[in-house]
Amino acid sequence: MADCVFCGIVAGSVPAFKVVDTPSGVGFLDTRPVFKGHVLVVPREHIRTFPEMPVSLLPGYVGLVQRIAAAVPPALGAQGTFVANNNVVSQSVAHLHFHVVPRTKGDGLRGFFWPRTKYASDEEASSYAALIAKELG
Repeated sequence: MADCVFCGIVAGSVPAFKVVDTPSGVGFLDTRPVFKGHVLVVPREHIRTFPEMPVSLLPGYVGLVQRIAAAVPPALGAQGTFVANNNVVSQSVAHLHFHVVPRTKGDGLRGFFWPRTKYASDEEASSYAALIAKELG
């Protein structure tokens, strides 16, 4: 897609600090990282959100995200990673991307993306679960 910055990075017409470039996707450093080494992982195809991704592409793409999540800690001396995806809300670029953020105990990251809430009752929680289960078919 001509006006998508992530498609430009995949095509090589927009500069980026790439960490991996495979048939399944491209990983590159976020220009505004939560912590240094924060990687964005995008599929090569212009897919807007995770639910829109064809099932046939999932193994390669999610496998790439997994590989990056495994590589970040030893590469950067981190203890683990935070892996996240936004769909529409808080999605600054309308091209599917997962964040792989290096984490170390005591790094100060708390409640970074989502505020926490509680269900009013077990019945309310059950009704939400039923709605999602129904949608999954």
